[in-house]
Amino acid sequence: METLTFFGPKYGTQVSLLSPNVVSKLSRFPLTSFARKPTKPVCVKTTDCDLVESKRTFNKFPRSDWGDHFLRLPFNVSDMDVLTREMNALKPTIRKMLMYSQDVEETKERILIIYLLVALGMAYHFEDEIDDNLKHGFENIETTMAGENDLSTVSVMFWVFRTYGYNLSSDVFRRFKGEDGKFEECHTKDVKGLLSLYEAAQLGTSTEDILDEAMSFASSHLECLAGGTCPPHISRLIQNELYMPQHHNAEILFASEYISFYKQEDVHNKVLLEFAKLNFKFLQLHWIHELKILTKWWNDQDLLSKLPPYFRDRMVECHLYAVIYYFEPQYSFGRIMLAKLLVLLTVVDDTCDRYGSVPEVAKLLDCVERWNPDLGESLPDYLKTVFKFTLDVFEDCERAGKNEVGLSFNVDGALAEFTILQRTHLNCAEWAAAEKVPTVEEYLEVGGVAVTMYATIALGLLGLGPKAREHGYEWLKSRPKLVHDLATKGRLMNDMGGFKDDIGRSFIANVVNYYMKEYGTTEEETYKEFHKIVRDLEKSVNSEFLKINKGVPREILSRALNCGKMIDVTYRSGDGYTRPRGKFTEYVESFFVEHMDAPVMQYASSSTL
Repeated sequence: METLTFFGPKYGTQVSLLSPNVVSKLSRFPLTSFARKPTKPVCVKTTDCDLVESKRTFNKFPRSDWGDHFLRLPFNVSDMDVLTREMNALKPTIRKMLMYSQDVEETKERILIIYLLVALGMAYHFEDEIDDNLKHGFENIETTMAGENDLSTVSVMFWVFRTYGYNLSSDVFRRFKGEDGKFEECHTKDVKGLLSLYEAAQLGTSTEDILDEAMSFASSHLECLAGGTCPPHISRLIQNELYMPQHHNAEILFASEYISFYKQEDVHNKVLLEFAKLNFKFLQLHWIHELKILTKWWNDQDLLSKLPPYFRDRMVECHLYAVIYYFEPQYSFGRIMLAKLLVLLTVVDDTCDRYGSVPEVAKLLDCVERWNPDLGESLPDYLKTVFKFTLDVFEDCERAGKNEVGLSFNVDGALAEFTILQRTHLNCAEWAAAEKVPTVEEYLEVGGVAVTMYATIALGLLGLGPKAREHGYEWLKSRPKLVHDLATKGRLMNDMGGFKDDIGRSFIANVVNYYMKEYGTTEEETYKEFHKIVRDLEKSVNSEFLKINKGVPREILSRALNCGKMIDVTYRSGDGYTRPRGKFTEYVESFFVEHMDAPVMQYASSSTL
């Protein structure tokens, strides 16, 4: 294994990952040489190393509340067949709505329909029609926008074009300003206009001051309107948007909330609403089927009895992340693999971060880099379990991939990023143990990798086709600025969300702690500054997306952006992954629990529109 002598390389540089001799070993997985031993309680100690382990203190994590919940849920493949037939019956009607014409007003109407398709979580069914409409629509954008003075219409069109990578100028919003250069007061009661403007402003770049002004204008008035006389469903939408804007939310998570909103609107398209409900139910059946498979797999691993309870039991939450990464039905195989790999990342992260000593973390890294099952015999008992789990998960994914895709499938690129991640874990552990205080810049370079952004993107690429997968790995190895900025944002939000927990267990490797020491700020001042930095990073990501979206396939770029949305979903209020509660728990329930009691035949019998 070539030694990786750097940590968290800066974007724009090519990363040397694994040496060819190591890569060539990956497909063999000689696990038979790793002797299977009877499970024994970890607290039984016989060696000096074991005695040291027995004296460790750590915060005990409770088991997941989900248990075997999903194994008990009914599942019938015929239900999916019914839903598929119902959706197929409605598709021609929706395609007709998207049929291209040169009429300006009809063009606007189609763009607004595209927004609804995205907001309702069903755009993936109509990708060709959407691409065709946006291509022709952008070619004639000046004509289309001329004379349009409805705030909601302009804002939605801006959001749609920017979301799909078309750099529509933010100057379109100047028409809503008065002679004093401020947004006109006549818009302060336009709830839908303000909501759309607030969303559009999220897609701004660092050079677009008008969108900063738009965000401030819209948010201040929306806060007043949310507590006013708005209908309850609109007030709820405003509150959700102010908490987490659609641009930063997971597409299908936003859809789960928007479907409920849309059906309460006095004016809505019944065909779109019906299709949205069918589609979401169809997706949920896929996810529940996957959770059945994953629950059985997790039970079979039996890590809860093999290891001390120092790690987070988060299999269901890992599947939530996999759904955020790619929710569409064709990625079911990828979601199962990604969920397993994210469980592995969690166990290894907690081993290095919460339990293992620095020498033990170094030994584990050495075993991973050399990828030899026999090396596990030199590890403490608990690390033998962790290392074997690592080998088993990657072997499982490679074997399943070869069965699903073909013999050309391999996990080389994913394993390479996993190895880099483990080296950053060691680096952070060394800092914490030595009570070293690196500069904030030094920490963010290492911590940006340790937050698992690069690794998660790489692991998820396993679920894409071979061409996209290889393109994605090459792009990721170049350390693109877009991913670098997402990783830095992730590190900041992760450490802000987990600061109290880290300090409570005397773990000093946290950017909040390092920033306060370097700049002499208070915790409150540090958080305020970090929120500004996060917003600047979001603008940078928007800018990079507009620059590179024509050169990097959308299938790859969208996965990277979705990883960024995992960060927002997790850390908007604390650390939802470490301490699942509040909003984060609501998200899990909205995906996997709510609406599941609605019988499929209800949809099948409601096609009278």
